Amino acid sequence: MTGSLEGEIRDGRHQMRVRVYFEDTDSGQIVYHASFLRFMERGRTNYLRLLGMNQQELLKEARRDVPGFAFVVRSMSIDFQKPAILDDLIEVITVPEDVRGASIILLQECRRGDDLLVTARVRVAFISGGKAQRIPKALRLAMEGA
Repeated sequence: MTGSLEGEIRDGRHQMRVRVYFEDTDSGQIVYHASFLRFMERGRTNYLRLLGMNQQELLKEARRDVPGFAFVVRSMSIDFQKPAILDDLIEVITVPEDVRGASIILLQECRRGDDLLVTARVRVAFISGGKAQRIPKALRLAMEGA
């Protein structure tokens, strides 16, 4: 894997490395559960970036088509299997499972080498005015073709 901050997409899987810092841990230097949520959010964001979706351009296009839109995490199922500790190098993996009209389901893992630390299934919805809206075509096509 390259040293890019955004990671890389290989065989439809986004892979990104994250180093565990003091701010990510408790007094015992064990990673807070919420830190894994931040790591996975970075993975999802960088996945979109590497799909060729310039986020500012996507936002501008979406605002034109669907004013007042937002991407929101609709649901998340998460399983914490092993702890991570200070200075660990964690790989965050993001894989699209299903791209629907108004939502995307992503599978995510956090690994330390061969150790599986955390798994998550995340449903992200595209909304405007508090209601589900169709995902912009450019994003949907990019994810389906990744």
